[in-house]
Amino acid sequence: MKIVIDARFTKTDHHDGISRYGASLIAATAKIADVTMLVSDRKQLALLPDVPYELISSPLSPLELFVARKVNKLRPDVVVSPMQTMGTWGRNYALILTLHDLIYYEHTAPPGFLPAPVRLLWRLYHKAYWPQRMLLDRADVVATISHTTKALIAKYRLTRRPVRIVGNAPQPGQLPRDPEAGADRTLVYMGSFMEYKNVETMIRGMASLDGYTLHLLSRISPARRVELEAMVPAGAKVEFHNGVTDVEYEALLNRATALVSLSRAEGYGLPLVEAMALGTPVIASDIPIFREVGADAASFVDPDSPAEFAAAVTALDDPAHWAACSRRSVERAAEFSWEHSAAQLLAAAEEAVALRSRRR
Repeated sequence: MKIVIDARFTKTDHHDGISRYGASLIAATAKIADVTMLVSDRKQLALLPDVPYELISSPLSPLELFVARKVNKLRPDVVVSPMQTMGTWGRNYALILTLHDLIYYEHTAPPGFLPAPVRLLWRLYHKAYWPQRMLLDRADVVATISHTTKALIAKYRLTRRPVRIVGNAPQPGQLPRDPEAGADRTLVYMGSFMEYKNVETMIRGMASLDGYTLHLLSRISPARRVELEAMVPAGAKVEFHNGVTDVEYEALLNRATALVSLSRAEGYGLPLVEAMALGTPVIASDIPIFREVGADAASFVDPDSPAEFAAAVTALDDPAHWAACSRRSVERAAEFSWEHSAAQLLAAAEEAVALRSRRR
């Protein structure tokens, strides 16, 4: 079976969630199947595995309407897109489209990296569910990364196609830290600074965490930084890194007391499993997707309560409790792997080919 995976949402300098998901899935799937990837910029290859590729137009180009004509020439059995927006007009192959989450129906601000016209269309698109249904029903199989999102797809009847899980996972080969070595009094946050990420509650909670430093790792706009810096309580330590390398990220996780995320909505929460794989405990908002990912390995708090957040951090001051949380984190993270995700994708691809064959 020849599988073509769309890698055109890969970044050129650093991964975001979609970019890392696609690159990791390609690397794992290429070990068990014949995989070709689609790129729109050769600079993307720096963050992608050494897999055969085809250079085509950007997914944000008007040419996307006709992209299937280009893909048809590759004679794939199935094409997999990590998004749901891939052009399909005239396709001659089975198709899997991916819906990661439904965040933007509730939190409507679009990602800032999108061009202004696309941001406008984004807002209009998320004002109703019928456009989503139209997109997803073009596929033979719809993929998603969590049971939480799968349940929401069913709740809002977003597609008539079968929905299959192709999960996320931490990066392979990570060596867990020594649970008896303890931790620095540091907290790590990896994620954007969009409103629904709720960084504000963590910053307010630092008022009760004397001696702790909150490290905010991701890139941030100057205006948003000024806004958040104004909220930092007197005497509290909050450090803005404005982007870190993977090496720096792992080093910070390896000495932190906890990774923290009080987001009000997520498609998955990859930083949680990245931290747990290293044995770093997690403190997270009590939302369904974080419960699914963290299970009994994470500490859950009310995202509106700085006091609950601070109390969860303080509980980890006990060395025995911290060590127990560290060990359980590693056990939980081991339940996720890209090898398993690749097997899930291959099963979904076989199903998509069979369904298309029957319809034809």
